[in-house]
Amino acid sequence: MDHMRAVPLLSPERGRPADGHARDARLSRGLSGTNLERAGDYNLRTVLQVIRFHRETTRVAIANETGLTPPTIANITGRLTDMGLVRTAGRLHGGRGQPALKIELCPEGAFGIGLTIDRDHLSLAILDLSGTVRARATREIAFAGPDEVVAFLRETLDAALAEGAVDRARILGVGVAMPDGLGRSLPDQPEDYAQWDAVDLDALLAPVLPWPVLRDNDAATAALGEAQYDETFSCPSFFYLLITAGLGGGLIIDRSYHRGAHRRSGEIGLIPDPTASRTGAIVQDTVSLAGLRVRLAAAGRAFGSPETLGEHDDPVVCAVIDQWVQDSVAALTQPFVAVTTLFDPDAILIGGRLPGWLIVRLADGLKQALAAIELPARPEIRPARMAQDAPAIGAAMLPFMDRLLPSDSILIQAGRG
Repeated sequence: MDHMRAVPLLSPERGRPADGHARDARLSRGLSGTNLERAGDYNLRTVLQVIRFHRETTRVAIANETGLTPPTIANITGRLTDMGLVRTAGRLHGGRGQPALKIELCPEGAFGIGLTIDRDHLSLAILDLSGTVRARATREIAFAGPDEVVAFLRETLDAALAEGAVDRARILGVGVAMPDGLGRSLPDQPEDYAQWDAVDLDALLAPVLPWPVLRDNDAATAALGEAQYDETFSCPSFFYLLITAGLGGGLIIDRSYHRGAHRRSGEIGLIPDPTASRTGAIVQDTVSLAGLRVRLAAAGRAFGSPETLGEHDDPVVCAVIDQWVQDSVAALTQPFVAVTTLFDPDAILIGGRLPGWLIVRLADGLKQALAAIELPARPEIRPARMAQDAPAIGAAMLPFMDRLLPSDSILIQAGRG
């Protein structure tokens, strides 16, 4: 990165109020130079998104896609070059006249860190500006408390940064993916786990993650992670079903995440489940790893990690899984009908912590169940492409969306109208 002229990136719009001045001073020292008070304008973010999408392009092509004037494009690409986010890459030969100057993305120009805190695991992902995962780390741990999260970061962060050749001075921030109501009771949950509902996340992470922290629902970040890796962008509207220890959902409408009036959209796991035998049951009681774990325990079988579910031919385990799939399809059928009729998505994507073969079985079962119901339209139901890593990857995208990309996010791929 010796060739890169380091200047400030965009000023963070949100961060830790307690140490905001010290944090900004650190970032300024690491990326010192030009005053970029106007660097947060939408045009700059849009042009960067165009370059990011194509990886390599020309000013003429950018102007054609954005409708901005050539002088404006020249000014913005110059600023992006000074910021170390793009660079020139020779000229495009083969046409008439003066060959056009090629502009390419600098993947190492900025980095984002994603952290997933869930009831049965912790995960860390580091992305560069191109969206490439530079490093990741995961730990299977049941109901990790705040101290255990900090210990996980202390043990994995430095190695991950080294593995990804990450310049700390060019880290934009940290995205944290957590289920809403993390301390909400689940089977076998320890009493002190409810402390998460009162934890000051910024203060907890500040000693190990000295960058701005952005928090979002894990299903929301999973949807962002899926969109990040859906290169064809065939699903401008989709519902993401996230099966982890609990159950959540993320709703994308016309390539924008719909959060709802109280930022609690997609809470499919809390829908009452009339197909269950127990009064007051909700869908999450069945459709979750916690629900499957309870069933296996009742059958006298231990539940290790989700990846081990298909590694043996134990008939008892197979029978439990078969019944769980059948009951999960029953529990999800009416919620899927509601999603389909109310929002008319292109697809319903199933992701989370289940092994791939089990997600396929669940998706196939739901397709068959909906085929028997008269509906005005039928969305595709399929496994998510980023089923396992989507929440952490989406969380790592949050700093880019906050600081560098258009305000309506990574879900808008440049040039795809």
